[in-house]
Amino acid sequence: MQKNSLYTAMSRFIGAVNNMDQTVMLPSRLRDVPTNGAADGAYGSYVLLKSIRNDMEWGVLQQGGGQNGGGTEAAEDEDDLEKQFYFHLNGLHGVLSKLTRKADTLTSRYKEEIGCRN
Repeated sequence: MQKNSLYTAMSRFIGAVNNMDQTVMLPSRLRDVPTNGAADGAYGSYVLLKSIRNDMEWGVLQQGGGQNGGGTEAAEDEDDLEKQFYFHLNGLHGVLSKLTRKADTLTSRYKEEIGCRN
């Protein structure tokens, strides 16, 4: 499996969130732990990361019907599907890497908070 494949990035993210979930026994202890950039602190990050993992594993419910407009717009979309695919693939890979680091950081902060040295 390629190091930079989407599957590998997804596996790393899911593994990091699973590790975080198994480590954090009392999520309420994260309420007062500050994080860089998160308005609602580590607890909000914890909830967000678990939600994203669940959506990745179980799928996302479609909202609003998901239909494109008709005619010319659909034809234009069809013409650059490959560009769209690579644009979104690259973006998804970047986001998954950041989320994985966030889950690892949150796990470490929780361990520091409870005094775990491992």
